[in-house]
Amino acid sequence: MKKRFIKGFAAAAAAALSAGLLVTPAHAANEIIIWADETRGPNLVKTFAAKSDWVSGFTPKVVTFSSFDALKDAWDKVTGTSGPDIIVGANDWVPTAAKNGKLAPITLTAAQKAGFGASQFFDVSYGGKIYGVPLDVNNVAMIFNTKLVTTAPKTFGEMVDYYKANKTSKSLVAGLCVAGGGMSWGAHSIFSALGADAYLMRPNGTVNTVQSFNPSIFGKNVKTYLLDGTKSNGFLPASDTGCKDNFLAGKVPFAIVGNWEWKSYVDKGFTMNLMPVPGVAAGTYGKMFGSVSGAFLTAFAAKHGVEAAAKSMLTNFFGSTAGQVAYEKIEGRPPAEKGAAASASIPDGQKGFGSAAALAGIPQIGAFLNNNKGGANYWDSAPAYWTSVLVNGKDAVTEARKLSAIWKANVAAGKADL
Repeated sequence: MKKRFIKGFAAAAAAALSAGLLVTPAHAANEIIIWADETRGPNLVKTFAAKSDWVSGFTPKVVTFSSFDALKDAWDKVTGTSGPDIIVGANDWVPTAAKNGKLAPITLTAAQKAGFGASQFFDVSYGGKIYGVPLDVNNVAMIFNTKLVTTAPKTFGEMVDYYKANKTSKSLVAGLCVAGGGMSWGAHSIFSALGADAYLMRPNGTVNTVQSFNPSIFGKNVKTYLLDGTKSNGFLPASDTGCKDNFLAGKVPFAIVGNWEWKSYVDKGFTMNLMPVPGVAAGTYGKMFGSVSGAFLTAFAAKHGVEAAAKSMLTNFFGSTAGQVAYEKIEGRPPAEKGAAASASIPDGQKGFGSAAALAGIPQIGAFLNNNKGGANYWDSAPAYWTSVLVNGKDAVTEARKLSAIWKANVAAGKADL
């Protein structure tokens, strides 16, 4: 089986894939063709080389592209019957692909849905229909340097107090910085910890599309914890530049890091004591975006006559505990499926991001975040706030009112596209 995978893939695709070109192998009657990027593709091949009989009578065949962008470009251009049966891709591909008829909906049982967090289905759904299964979690979490801080902080103020008390004696350049995800995606948990959420989630997993955060409370917290008068107190840099290097050098006690880099911290001897950013009150946490990548059923599977088999591959392999453990042990990302995320086979540094997301993760909803009906989208307005207040000395509450109005308008405009 291993020989069939690797030889078939390499002979047909090596030269073209190095250039990011689309390669469409012949579709045998007993094959399920899966498209993936340059990291997931080879790791799926390795996983299937160890075990391929996830769907009786069918063999998974992986087509790997030279980059994530090359995969997306090929997916955007594919027509006719030349597409895959399953594509492993990003959650923000779903709305367009569903509208264009390239994805096909699937039905999951209650037991199958229970294997995932309810909010994770935001990332694989459009218009009330589910188009795939969550595969792995993409999120950030906070890490602290145990050579500087011996116990996990319980509140945001506790972190600020530590910084103020030790910045001179320990030559600290900041208290908390963002090493992963930038001052928008990565920094949302800081916004949230101080009282500003891009959108408000109800306990039942739905979104409050009417209200926004209270700018007076958020602005007051920014003044209390991040400013000395009208100037930054140095605790939070307005930019992510140099954060990782400064954290590794012991010059910053707390850092927000991305799950794609956890191995690099372990290799430097750091304990992955991952947690959400603590809020103003003990027992509360800043909410982090916890998007998932997914494995999606395409409309091409029906054209190839393998739709039922492809659906079984999604549930038997991509959406199962055993399948995600087998794959993510090689891929190295936090599994989305609950049983896999808790498995002893997954390293602590890898699964810790999933644990942090379980405490304080919210879905990354592009319909709201990419919308600019309020005058700017989230990705531009979030870092602009930090610059305005921490660098330019503008009033934290006044700027918070502007930010709240932008986010509220974007959510109201985006709710029709959920």
